[in-house]
Amino acid sequence: MANWLEFWENNEINWHSDVVTQELEEYLGLLKLEPSDKVFFPLCGKSLDMIYMLNQGFSIIGVELSEIGIKQFFHENELDFTITQVDEFDLYSAKNIEIYCGDFFSLSPKHLCDVKAVFDRKSLIALDQNLRQKYVKHLNDIISLGVRVLLIILHYPQHQMSGPPFSVQKSEVESLFSMAFKYQELKSFQDIENRSKLMNAGVDYIENAAYCLQKVRE
Repeated sequence: MANWLEFWENNEINWHSDVVTQELEEYLGLLKLEPSDKVFFPLCGKSLDMIYMLNQGFSIIGVELSEIGIKQFFHENELDFTITQVDEFDLYSAKNIEIYCGDFFSLSPKHLCDVKAVFDRKSLIALDQNLRQKYVKHLNDIISLGVRVLLIILHYPQHQMSGPPFSVQKSEVESLFSMAFKYQELKSFQDIENRSKLMNAGVDYIENAAYCLQKVRE
């Protein structure tokens, strides 16, 4: 995570998408949400997926290490916000959205009170292999039983590019989540959005997979 702030400072944010994630629109119903339910976006950046979910009538909780990304999110979407101190975080708040500025690993269950679902589009694949197990364990620790997760992973020959984004194989998803989550693979698909970016880096192929998970054990 050490380079994350540098990426934002240098505007090297190739992972950011200017469109809503198709799989979020396609599989939103699997999250079993009710109007005004809270959805958690880990490592949220300035994702437009948060705006999409706000427009669907849900409330958003995010966490992002870079204040640059958070401020860009609010300014670019013309959202007035306030900043308050909550524990070690600066909390950026607007109507139905709160984004904690700080370290994901410093979140506790009280920060995610009443969260009903998680959308992980860019988080797991933003972390190298040494951090992914820690990430999943902490996510399990801070969400409640029954919370559903919509997860999108990216797979390519890791030896051909250093990342981020990092390659995560399907077998690793099973290894990381099977102890506390039940899960269903929804589909595998070619990653059109990142195809040119990664192909330019010299990888032979890019494949994504979407999963729906639910926490069933502590």
